[in-house]
Amino acid sequence: MLKSGKLDSDLLKKIVFEKITYKSPDVLIRPGIGEDCATVDFGQYECVMSTDPITAAVNEIGRLAIHITCNDIASNGIQPLGIMLAVMLPVGTTEEDISMMMEQAGETAAELGVEIIGGHTEITSAVNTPVIVSTAIGKAGKGTSQQAKAMQPGDFIMMTKWAGIEGTGIIASDFEERLKESCTKEEIEEAKQLLLQVSVVKEGVIAGQIGTAGMHDITEGGILGAVWEMCQISGNGCELWIDEIPVKEITKKISGIFNINYLRLISSGCMLIIVHPEHKEEIQEAMKREGIKISCIGVIKEKNYGIMSRICENGKLCEIFPPESDELYKVIGQ
Repeated sequence: MLKSGKLDSDLLKKIVFEKITYKSPDVLIRPGIGEDCATVDFGQYECVMSTDPITAAVNEIGRLAIHITCNDIASNGIQPLGIMLAVMLPVGTTEEDISMMMEQAGETAAELGVEIIGGHTEITSAVNTPVIVSTAIGKAGKGTSQQAKAMQPGDFIMMTKWAGIEGTGIIASDFEERLKESCTKEEIEEAKQLLLQVSVVKEGVIAGQIGTAGMHDITEGGILGAVWEMCQISGNGCELWIDEIPVKEITKKISGIFNINYLRLISSGCMLIIVHPEHKEEIQEAMKREGIKISCIGVIKEKNYGIMSRICENGKLCEIFPPESDELYKVIGQ
C-alpha cells in the first residue's frame, strides 16, 4: 500500500516517467523531479504549462486551486495568463457549496489577472471530498523562462515569506475545533490569514525580470523537499542553513500540537529562488520595495558535497533526504 500524497521520487521515475516514451520535437522542457512546468515551442514564444490538484483542503479549495498552478508558472519567472479547472465533487454537494468554491476561484483569478478559460464540473461517487485539478498556462519570449539547470556552486539559496504557511492555514481552517484546545482565537485567526499569502506570482515575476539560476514554489514536501528537488534537477549539492529559515511562531505551535515538521510542510506562498552572487543585492532590494520578505538560507555546492543542512547550534551537517508524503497528510490521518 502506498502512502497518501505525492509519489516519492524513485517511484515516480520508475512507474511514471519511464512509461512516457514518445518525445515531441516541439517540447522544450519535459517532466522531471523538481520541474514545475512543461514548456512547448511556439515559434518566437514558449508556452509554459503546469497542472496540479487540490486534495488536502476543503474550506479554501477554490482559492488554493488558482494559486497552486499560477505559482508554478511564476516559478519560471513569467505571469500566468489563463487557467482551467476540473472540479470533481462528492455526492451530497449543494449548489451553495459549488457557488462558494467558484466565488473563491473567480475572485482569486481576478486578483492575479488570470482568466478562467475552461474546465469541467461534476458530482461523482468516485470522490468523498472535493477535488479540483487546475491547469495554468503562461507565455514567454523564447529562451526567457527561468531554468533550474542554470544553478552552479556559489549561488545563494533564497526564499520568500515563511516556511509552512499554506499548511498552517489549511490546518487552522479545517481543524479549528482541535486547535481551540491549545490556541487562542487570535492565534487561530492569524493562522487562517496566512492563506491570503499563498501566491508567489509577484515575486516570481520580479525575480524573473532580474534573472535567477532557477526558482521553485515550495509545495508538498516543504522547504527541505524543494531544495532537494532543485539540487537533483541541476546536479548540484548544497548547504542549507536551518537556523536562517524564517518561520512564524504560530506555525511552530501548530506543528508541535500535531507533532509534524514544518520544514516538510506544504508551503505555497514561499518561493525558493537560486541567485547568482551578482544579483543577490538587486533581488533583495526589489523584494523589499514590494514589501516581500526574502531570506538567504544557504548556498549551492559541488555535487560531491552532498545535499546537506547545517544545524547552526552545533555546526553539524546532516543529509537532506528526498521528499516523502507531506506532513499535512499526518494531520488529516489523525
